[in-house]
Amino acid sequence: MKLVDLLKPNLVHLDLTETKRAAAIHQVAGLLEREPEVINFKGFYDELLARERVEATTLGNGVAFPHARTDHVNRLVLAVGRSRTGVNFGNGGELIHFIFVIGTPRKMVTEYLTLVGAMARLLRHEEVREKLMQAKTVEEFLAVLGEDPEAV
Repeated sequence: MKLVDLLKPNLVHLDLTETKRAAAIHQVAGLLEREPEVINFKGFYDELLARERVEATTLGNGVAFPHARTDHVNRLVLAVGRSRTGVNFGNGGELIHFIFVIGTPRKMVTEYLTLVGAMARLLRHEEVREKLMQAKTVEEFLAVLGEDPEAV
């Protein structure tokens, strides 16, 4: 399963307006509220926030992966938000520009780890993050996520 296979255009928000962690996560997670794979949005969202309270899910480089392993989704779901100004995640002052909200069924551990690993490898590249920041449309944004910066 590829990152771009999970992301539909309606699950990408390129102009997040919230600047605080919980509000920005809600803005991105809300994109999943009407997705058929989300059985119980409130349950999923509550688990997402509970996980985030344990430890901020920032990866560095302005990227965060708020996530929940939960029975409230019946397959992997993913939504992404971009903030040009940045979101304060309370992680030592680093502003987060890309929030990838992930929901995964408890039984899909391998698929979850594969997805997160692929995303981390892709987003560690500064040129990829810069292209994502410069994307003017959702289609451009998704095209960047479909590129492989490590391909020869």
